[in-house]
Amino acid sequence: MLDPKTADVLRQAVGAAQSGDAARARQLAEGALEAGGDRTALNAFLGMLLARSNDLAGAVRHLQAAHAERPADTTIACNLIAVLIDKGDLGDALVIATVDLARSDPTLRIARYRGFVAQSLERFDEAVEAYEQVVAREPDDFESWNNLGNARSATGDLDGSVAALEKAMALNPLAPPTRLNLAVALRSVGRAEEAETLLRKTAEEFPNDARALHELYVQYKKEGRQDEAMAALEGALARDPVNANLQLKFGVECGLVNRIEEAEQAFRKVLEIDPAVVDAYLGLTVQYEHSNREDEFAPLIALAEANGIDDGALAFMRAFEYRRAKRFEDALESLALVPSGVELERTTHLRGQILDRLGRIDEAFAAFSETNRLHQQSATDPLQRSAELRAQVRGDLELMTPAWAASWPAIETVRDHPDPVFLLGFPRSGTTLLDTILMGHPDTAVLEEQPPLNLTDKRIGGTSAIPGLDAAAVADARRFYFEEIAKVAPTPLAPGRMLVDKSPLFLTKAVLIQRLFPNARFILALRHPCDVLLSCFMSNFRLNNAMSNFLRLEDAADFYDLAFSHWERARELFGLNVHTIVYERLIEDVGAEVRPLFDFLGLEWRDEVLDHQATAKKRGLITTASYAQVVEPIYKRAAGRWEGYRAHLEPILPVLRPWVEKFGYSL
Repeated sequence: MLDPKTADVLRQAVGAAQSGDAARARQLAEGALEAGGDRTALNAFLGMLLARSNDLAGAVRHLQAAHAERPADTTIACNLIAVLIDKGDLGDALVIATVDLARSDPTLRIARYRGFVAQSLERFDEAVEAYEQVVAREPDDFESWNNLGNARSATGDLDGSVAALEKAMALNPLAPPTRLNLAVALRSVGRAEEAETLLRKTAEEFPNDARALHELYVQYKKEGRQDEAMAALEGALARDPVNANLQLKFGVECGLVNRIEEAEQAFRKVLEIDPAVVDAYLGLTVQYEHSNREDEFAPLIALAEANGIDDGALAFMRAFEYRRAKRFEDALESLALVPSGVELERTTHLRGQILDRLGRIDEAFAAFSETNRLHQQSATDPLQRSAELRAQVRGDLELMTPAWAASWPAIETVRDHPDPVFLLGFPRSGTTLLDTILMGHPDTAVLEEQPPLNLTDKRIGGTSAIPGLDAAAVADARRFYFEEIAKVAPTPLAPGRMLVDKSPLFLTKAVLIQRLFPNARFILALRHPCDVLLSCFMSNFRLNNAMSNFLRLEDAADFYDLAFSHWERARELFGLNVHTIVYERLIEDVGAEVRPLFDFLGLEWRDEVLDHQATAKKRGLITTASYAQVVEPIYKRAAGRWEGYRAHLEPILPVLRPWVEKFGYSL
């Protein structure tokens, strides 16, 4: 019960505040406080008055005084907790929102505050206790059920999380955040199909909300469903094109699939939305490096500096510029300034490249090893995927006996299109230089590592299905292959132009090629096996199933052995029409090495094919790991490089020795 004098002052102060005269209200209350009025009531009033004036420190001071006078008063406690939350003092807020006080509050406001603050502080057990108190007394509070589900998930109570979120959704099925939280919870307990269904339904029922499509993107990425993930992300972006986070992810995804122009546009859009997003600058740096646009580095760095980008990110960007300028010591010094949180895998790989150029062999090998160790930690389980691919190649190889080949039914040659030329060889054997040389001829159409043949292989059912292909099945497979070629060829395949389908690991597809294209010609790129595997180990490939074999030297050697065993078996069984190009001879005298190739292909010799640098610059994006080399003059530093790393390669030399000797090299 207030004394009459305090009550009268508060009536006047409230009236002044309501009329907009906060200064008069404060003056009245402070005067009454100095005159010995009711400390609890006056401090409580002043606290709320100052809070409305955004004087949070003053508000806390007065409310703490009122709370000290009357600690069981839940209204004062609620107001103090609210101001502390606004001020960012969550720890102090939780001290006020005790379990006992929450239980004594019939409005449950303190329990809700306690749950929120504890959850924000990642004290999830306390958050669960608070939210359970709320829903026990107000079982229709869907927001608290939703919060309880999230808090339970954080404690590891995944089934309890699903149960709470299902209850929340039952109470309010039209709340998109609850649906999204439930979808995430369902995934966590292995109910991914239900999560996908819920997200799809949410995306349909809330056509202006991008969040469900974003969650679908996240789910598809985890499941390795890349095409569906990209479609979901593009859908989310169409709904919310000014979302910097979505644009950033889209830029990253486009970069991964070599949609370089779209990646750059997305990163530029991010910087329009928020010029301080560091990852957009890093993304542009990577795209410029990958597309050999080194002249873009300086203006990008200047833009980053103008927008106050941190020194660590700038150091990353400068390292690429220094590397391109062959200022290797400067590049190494710059990399030392890059924190571990900035593009760790790419930074570590770049360090290895620079150390290699400086001749610091052991340090370079350690850096490449660390890069590959980091890659091994990918959620896509690259080591398992690579092992499965090797097992598949091994199984195919076991099938390939003379009796198996003799079991194929004889069929007439299909004459729908001229059979392609296939350019193959183990990765890092010079195939990109070769395809660039071939591109320089006007009568060729060269495809670089495109999917038509692999899609055709999948369509027929793989190597084991080849003996069952009759004439109709072969004709259908050829039709499908050329339809897929038309989808990816940069220009329509004109009559008279020779199709060259290049992919190094067509080494393991020779049997399929022979069955579908019996008149096919093969170009085999050879290089010293030790140099090949060292280069693969040192490259920063996209981690598809094949490239994942290069994360460990022992896996790389096993894969090399299997791939060439497969190839040599196919040559023995089918007498393939092959022309071999040797990398070491190619870089010594490119003209002398490739002139016989043009005779083999029946192509008129043209001197301009030797200007591979001009061809490379005209062709645009180069999608292989050789993108930086083919725009340079042919260099010889990579030939025999393995000898400097011999000590590190010793464990795999026994596997490679038979191939080294077969191909005319030496150890």
